[in-house]
Amino acid sequence: MGIPRPVVHGRSISVGGRKLHVRGVTYGTFRPFEGVPFPPPDTVRRDLEAMAEAGANTLRTYVPPPLWLLDLAQEHGLRVMAGLAWEQHVAFLDEPELSGRIAAKVARQVRECEAHPAILCYAVGNEIPAPIVRWHGKGKVEKFLERLHWEAKAADPEGLFTYVNYPSTEYLELPFLDLSAFNVFLEDENTFEAYLARLQNLSGDRPLLITEVGIDSRRNGHQKQAEALRWQVRHAFATGAAGVFVFSWTDEWHRGGHEVTDWDFGLVDRERQPKPSLAAIRDAFAEAPFSPEGPWPRVSVVVCTHNGERTLPECLAGVGALDYPNFETIVVADGSRDASADIARAHGATLVEIEHRGLSAARNAGVARASGEIVAFLDDDAFPDPDWLYYIAAPLRANGHGGVGGPNIPPEDDGLVADCVAVAPGGPIHVLISDREAEHVPGCNMAFRKSALEAVGGFDERFRVAGDDVDVCWRLQEAGLTLGFSAGAVVMHRRRDSVRRYLKQQYGYGKAEALLERKWPNRYNRVGSSRWNGRIYEQPAAGTFRRRPMVRYGTWGSGLFQSIYEPAPGRLSGLLLAPEFLLLIAALGGISTLGLLWAPLLLALPLFVAGIVASLWRAVSSGWRANSSVPGRSAFETLLRRSLTAGLFLLQPLARLAGRLRNGLSPWRRHLRPGAAWPRPRTIRVWSETWQEPGSRLQALQDALAARGGFVRSGGPFDRWDLDLRAGPLGGVKIRTAVEEHGSGRQLMRVKVWPRASAWGLIALAVPALFMVLALLDGQVGMAATIGAAVALIVALGIEGTGTAMALALDELERREEEGRDGGTDEPAAPAGGAGEEARPLPSVLRRERDEAVVQGLAARAQSGGVSRWA
Repeated sequence: MGIPRPVVHGRSISVGGRKLHVRGVTYGTFRPFEGVPFPPPDTVRRDLEAMAEAGANTLRTYVPPPLWLLDLAQEHGLRVMAGLAWEQHVAFLDEPELSGRIAAKVARQVRECEAHPAILCYAVGNEIPAPIVRWHGKGKVEKFLERLHWEAKAADPEGLFTYVNYPSTEYLELPFLDLSAFNVFLEDENTFEAYLARLQNLSGDRPLLITEVGIDSRRNGHQKQAEALRWQVRHAFATGAAGVFVFSWTDEWHRGGHEVTDWDFGLVDRERQPKPSLAAIRDAFAEAPFSPEGPWPRVSVVVCTHNGERTLPECLAGVGALDYPNFETIVVADGSRDASADIARAHGATLVEIEHRGLSAARNAGVARASGEIVAFLDDDAFPDPDWLYYIAAPLRANGHGGVGGPNIPPEDDGLVADCVAVAPGGPIHVLISDREAEHVPGCNMAFRKSALEAVGGFDERFRVAGDDVDVCWRLQEAGLTLGFSAGAVVMHRRRDSVRRYLKQQYGYGKAEALLERKWPNRYNRVGSSRWNGRIYEQPAAGTFRRRPMVRYGTWGSGLFQSIYEPAPGRLSGLLLAPEFLLLIAALGGISTLGLLWAPLLLALPLFVAGIVASLWRAVSSGWRANSSVPGRSAFETLLRRSLTAGLFLLQPLARLAGRLRNGLSPWRRHLRPGAAWPRPRTIRVWSETWQEPGSRLQALQDALAARGGFVRSGGPFDRWDLDLRAGPLGGVKIRTAVEEHGSGRQLMRVKVWPRASAWGLIALAVPALFMVLALLDGQVGMAATIGAAVALIVALGIEGTGTAMALALDELERREEEGRDGGTDEPAAPAGGAGEEARPLPSVLRRERDEAVVQGLAARAQSGGVSRWA
């Protein structure tokens, strides 16, 4: 009929190039009339007319709508989310014939809708009961729903499909669906808002529909129902949902062959008389997703470009289409020699031209020119969602964050290479501490209060290509500010469209990591990987090896919110994902080659082969998972996509490692000045006249050691040590502290420092030592001497690293001890015997005289037998 059909565009639904905010109500289920499970057509017509007057643009049915209902919906400007009915409440997979009939039935129901232009999407299922899912198992239900999806998709290839889930089976992973959909009945406002933020992160890059919200007016009253629906609809849109459906249009409800008369969820009663909730949702729908009434802060959108004429027009066209009442556009041409300046002028942007000094300098130039309270940054190869600035400004206005960011999603029309790059590792991703608070937001989609940027000195101009976003996020958090994450603040970000450009980008990222490590050594571990407190939201294919999911069902499957839990990746898994794993493979390959001279060294060959196989397996399995077989796509194209993605997984660590090593980020790097202390256990006492919370005191010690070039990590909840300090890859010291309180804010911190070889250091020593002994026993004196030299070097490096770490710890503690003294006082005297009497510090001279007297007295008493061995 020439009417455009809905399509997915990032995290939203678009119709004819315009974003559709789904404002819906549920309709049904009803007692059948003349064999059709809907009211008479005249009643339906009046209902649809009233829905449209209330501001709804979509209705949801739980059974396939007849064509006459779809015609009526189109007549009233409404779209329909069509439910496909089947036996969801029974163990449908126990009988193969039943599951086959269900699949055929779903496909037939889709065909009967005849791809009607009023169809918004189809739901291939609704809330399969949690006991049924638990009975069959997570994987089997997921595979069956995927089967239903593709059977239905074949009947209407251009249609959008979803499955309507609910919290009790939240753990179902259904990435093949076009839309994510959840029914959510939570009557506490804060809990509801927090759970919707969680659902956004579970939905990934797909639009999220909240397909049922509501409250029973019979039990809660009409006024409370109206108030609850108002904030439920408002929060659904404010958290970035593509749409929301109010349950339900009418109190009339028929289920299982019976009228349901003890629940009243409707906006109108059974006689179609409106309740106060109808006026409430009319107002809420009118403001969706945000009310344009202010005050909305002024935002300066800064686009930095260097010869970006190819993608800049699309970027600025997207900025020009933003739906926000108060913003300006600034384009910073960073030494561009192409037509970027002319393009900026043609789109009415404020142009700032500077010499080519890199990305950070360009961002700073944009901040300096900005007149907005908020400065939002957008890459020249990205374009924003029309509501981007609302979703940027809202959390900054409401939550007091210093900055905020959102998802960046690759467009679907990027091309084959860009599609493969989008699922390859190393892309721009966010790191979240919680569902609404970020530790890092990528530079292609980030915004900050201008005052916050100025307070931390803007962007560090040593970061010319990348790393500036990580650095500024860390500096803002170090200054005590927080970063928000807004799931609705979406930008479409084009990925690199050639393998060469992708590898160049990854090399640049490796170089940026080396710069970041030099500035933030405490944020990196010994291997060279950055430490994050939050969760890294990367593409699923780019993660660790797939592990068996852990689902928390609740005792006897009784959990209302049944979630999937993933344990943190172990050290081996982390090593396999690190680019430095390639160095280990190369070392094993070299040792295996020496096996041609002496056969026992061939024992390294299986490990070398295992490393190669692990890398290949990760690449091939990731390429396979990231490019599933899709109906309508040829087998050759699927194979090509999988092969290219696997190749990117193999090449990316090489490019990233090259960028790191060439710029000084290696496992053997050293940042400490020469100097060592004999590595023996020490106990140091640090007296302070100023009170400080013990955890803060320890954190300050950790930060100071890292700032002076040490590699420091904190102990875990089961460790008796507090800090692990390394100066080299093979040795270091452990530190344990205890803080004594001595009144009037004075504290004594006891610090024990003792040498400890690293596990990798012991392995690196034990293995060649074993081969040295084997060489001697085999009469290979020359080979034994060669290996012995390697053993001696390892021992020397271990002793030197341990001694250097010991010297660093002692020097820093001595410095702190000096700073803690006040007026020549040092350690406190022993507490007096009187109850409640405060301890008083002794001058250092008196302390030494006292200690000497105590030691001499104890020695004399020990000789006379007056002191037990426990004294």
